[in-house]
Amino acid sequence: MNLLGDWWTPLVLRDAFAGIRRFDDFQRSLGLARNTLALRLTRLVDEGLLERVRYQERPVRYEYVLTEKGTDFYPVLAAMTAWGDRWLSDPAGPPVVTRHDCGHPAHAEVVCDQCHRPFTRDTVHSELGPGFPERLANRPDVRARFGTGEPE
Repeated sequence: MNLLGDWWTPLVLRDAFAGIRRFDDFQRSLGLARNTLALRLTRLVDEGLLERVRYQERPVRYEYVLTEKGTDFYPVLAAMTAWGDRWLSDPAGPPVVTRHDCGHPAHAEVVCDQCHRPFTRDTVHSELGPGFPERLANRPDVRARFGTGEPE
């Protein structure tokens, strides 16, 4: 969330998915202060979601291209859009309709990759994974949250 939790970063990525690549085009689309946009783009490049690619020599100019890591963010953005379309849209409908390549209007839905049933609060649970920090695993609040019982 440190990377994606601010207001502007998902909007910068949304515009990148829409084909915007150049600083001035991002700035025009978002109406964002240039210094704030520069910080967001630099962060996305540093984190590997965008790559800075030179497109002009004199003067030197760059564009921002989605990387594989950045492209993998699309389902997250689509899920956020689906939620917004359901709960925040004008009564006339959503501001943008997403159409799948099958031809139908589509909304993202997070589903199990095994049985393809939707994720809901009632159909999934979380458990400690192999990458969970060992120094935190035996804390009572962590054990209670993940239902791992009493510390050993």
